[in-house]
Amino acid sequence: MLETINEVLSKIDGIVWGVPLMVLILSGGLYLTIRMGFLQTRKLPLALKWMVKNEEDGHGEVTSFGALCTALSATIGTGNIVGVATAICAGGPGALFWMEIAAFFGMATKYAEGLLAVKYRVVDEEGHALGGPFYYIERGMGSKWKWLAMIFAFFGICVGLFGIGTFSQVNGIASAVNNFFDPNQQHTVAIPGIGTYSWTVVIASLVLSICVALVLIGGIKRIANVSQIVVPFMAIIYVVISLTLIICNITEIPAAIVTVVKGAFNPSAVTGGAVGTLFIAMQSGVARGIFSNESGLGSAPIAAAAAKTKEPVRQGLVSMTGTFIDTIIICTMTGLSIVLTGAWQVEGLEGVRVTTYAFNQGLPIPASVSSFLLMLCLVFFAFTTILGWDYYSERCLEYLTGGNMKAVKVYRWLYILAVFIGPYMTVEAVWTIADIFNGLMAIPNMIAIFALSGVVIKETKDFFEKKKHLS
Repeated sequence: MLETINEVLSKIDGIVWGVPLMVLILSGGLYLTIRMGFLQTRKLPLALKWMVKNEEDGHGEVTSFGALCTALSATIGTGNIVGVATAICAGGPGALFWMEIAAFFGMATKYAEGLLAVKYRVVDEEGHALGGPFYYIERGMGSKWKWLAMIFAFFGICVGLFGIGTFSQVNGIASAVNNFFDPNQQHTVAIPGIGTYSWTVVIASLVLSICVALVLIGGIKRIANVSQIVVPFMAIIYVVISLTLIICNITEIPAAIVTVVKGAFNPSAVTGGAVGTLFIAMQSGVARGIFSNESGLGSAPIAAAAAKTKEPVRQGLVSMTGTFIDTIIICTMTGLSIVLTGAWQVEGLEGVRVTTYAFNQGLPIPASVSSFLLMLCLVFFAFTTILGWDYYSERCLEYLTGGNMKAVKVYRWLYILAVFIGPYMTVEAVWTIADIFNGLMAIPNMIAIFALSGVVIKETKDFFEKKKHLS
């Protein structure tokens, strides 16, 4: 039965993440990059400066840095640790190359999303901000396109409840905890109608559900406060660990880079025909890259809309740094670690075990210590992603129901329930479901990005003409 379900899901995934969608997302980023003169390269230093410098007298609910951390809390998760490993195992080392290409052009897309989110958002008298693709579709493209905005909001709810937000993150946490504390499944319990699981998985799901519930009840401000502390702290720790691994294996870097580039265009030359084709390498890299940094999905602008700012361009630049940090820095380090140590070639490993193997082999510390550090990073990354995606999907539901907060409160408890049952889903099904909903969510958002690209370009040009000293 499970095999049949997985086959059906894989076919649907192949259709959703076929050539048309990848072309739509990549061409959107490419078009914006050219029209704005490679803004993601020219304005990156300014964007990084504004990332930590809050704007005075802005309108919104949280600081720009808080909004970025909320967005990063949703992007820096299992995609950075498990997703990269999954992509490389499916498409070979070349998948990392396509992940980077997608991220580079994705920075331009993320910039446009952040800009449009602030330009078309709605802020009520109490300072409650609501914005994102559903509003820039309805208010930017016109009310006749509201049906498209509602489709986006519906898929946004599904991504949160069944995709990135819950199952894949919780599954990643449970796998990491189980691999560290009970890898041989010595302490198990039989759950009627579900199966036999390690006690570590059961306990992890209980503790995680309680922690998620305690934070979510506090709303966006509590989510932002937790994210501003946890996200930078854990990101720095992970970067330091990964850098240590790369430095310790620095002599292998040239060969690893050659392997990645060669694998991007001729996968069989690197894998011996064991893994994928050029299309599979591209598909794996682009899909997992977008899963990780969410450029083009339309999720990050929901958080950007809550930022205390008056300048859409400024928030667009701050939003853009999210993709840079998430993929260009963190995913690259994970990918290099996996390629450097040959972890992707070890038979029988999947998901988090691939990255764990890389850390165990590449770091000059006991395997038990490196495994614990990786588990800790994954748990906190995934935890903050769960929080961020609850916020996203709640805002989608708020739009879809016309501000019915009772429906939002019911959804919040359904979300917590999904977190609780997440560890008992199969790994393959979890990632496939997440991929499908990601793709469906991206379609209406990218249509809006293309339709409103003229607005983005005009706003950008006008802003930098008025502030020539920033050029």
